[in-house]
Amino acid sequence: MKDMSLIDEKNYTHIDSLGKTNIQSPLQTEYKSRNQPFISSNDKILVHIRDSELADLKGRNISPPSFELAGPREKIYFDPSKLRCALVTCGGLCPGLNDIIRSVVLELYYHYGVRNIYGMRYGLQGFIPRYGHEVIDLKPSSVRNILDMGGSILGSSRGPQDIGEIVDCLERMNIGILFIVGGDGTMNAAGTIADEILQRKLKISIVGIPKTIDNDIYLVSRSFGFDTAVEISTQAIIVAHNEAQAYPNGIGLIKLMGRYSGFIAATAALAQQDVNFVLIPEVDFELEGSHGLFTALEQRLKERGHAVIVAAEGAGQRFFENADQEHDESGNIRLKDIGIFLKNAIINHFKSKNTQINIKYIDPSYIIRSLPANANDSVFCGFLGRHAVHAGMAGKTKLIISRWNNHFVHVPMKSSLGKRKQVSPGGELWSAVLEATGQRILL
Repeated sequence: MKDMSLIDEKNYTHIDSLGKTNIQSPLQTEYKSRNQPFISSNDKILVHIRDSELADLKGRNISPPSFELAGPREKIYFDPSKLRCALVTCGGLCPGLNDIIRSVVLELYYHYGVRNIYGMRYGLQGFIPRYGHEVIDLKPSSVRNILDMGGSILGSSRGPQDIGEIVDCLERMNIGILFIVGGDGTMNAAGTIADEILQRKLKISIVGIPKTIDNDIYLVSRSFGFDTAVEISTQAIIVAHNEAQAYPNGIGLIKLMGRYSGFIAATAALAQQDVNFVLIPEVDFELEGSHGLFTALEQRLKERGHAVIVAAEGAGQRFFENADQEHDESGNIRLKDIGIFLKNAIINHFKSKNTQINIKYIDPSYIIRSLPANANDSVFCGFLGRHAVHAGMAGKTKLIISRWNNHFVHVPMKSSLGKRKQVSPGGELWSAVLEATGQRILL
């Protein structure tokens, strides 16, 4: 993430721990047999790697900050024979959720010897007694065939739940580690749960696995599900391009995921270079005027007879600034449908010009969200799940598992929350999109 501000706070990278690690890891015999070293507390990954960034920190007499390297520790905090773990998936569906579940269960069961692993049904609702959701006993047999299934075998839900009741449930069930999979709102709740646990002086580890198909989590270079989303999005682009070419003045319009960040739209346009216009939340655009989208679209149809437009769902929301705002169960603003808006606006514009067009509108969003992960995402999820287990067994808490500078690392929850990773209008990705599409600034 090249455009991030320099991180220089010492506690920005500090990982909390439940206590001393005095128990020999069950992985010791296995690791010694293949001469594989454990990760030590001194193994760190620099946050900043550019010479200019490091020079700036040195000039301010600041030691370069670094994240803890993720991986198995030689000594662990929890006794596996007495440990109970819980796993919950929250928020919207995303390719790879079942891969995460399977990875966590198999690592706990086979490598650490943990036999009490519980799946909480339907997100945070699963902790609240009044909902009456049963708890699933997770074993290798429970997760054997779930990789080819979309969604989450645990289910999910949106919306806040009472933190006190959640911690009460963890106490009643004698849970030692809670693995929580979710987005920004879920990680915020996870941090609050950890704070309540600390206030009650309980020894419960909270380990977060960040989930967002939009790839917009701060201090996370890649999130699971993104690769699958881009792959399926390219298929939608192929369809839109074929439809556009098949008719005079054909226009293919695709709406892709991306509430506040246009990574999927930008990356898919580069992966399948049949796109002429890419609209993302980070880059403003006009419809009318000599430099607006309509004028550029007219020119494209005049020259080539067809056009393909990709719009991220959060693009152009300023066109709805006078509309009433609605919120979902989690408190997020419900975005207005830019896809339908653009379709109708394009139709009305060319109708006013007495020009016949043939427009096809495609929205594959929910198909993508519910699909199984592709091969790359599945492998990635396996790493995330295993590293989450290693962190939890070592008694680390209030952290998320992140990919940073080509390594898996531990990032404090507080450091990632409240900020969002976005496409930089002056960065390499957006510059590549402009070159590949030939799109000019639409302002």
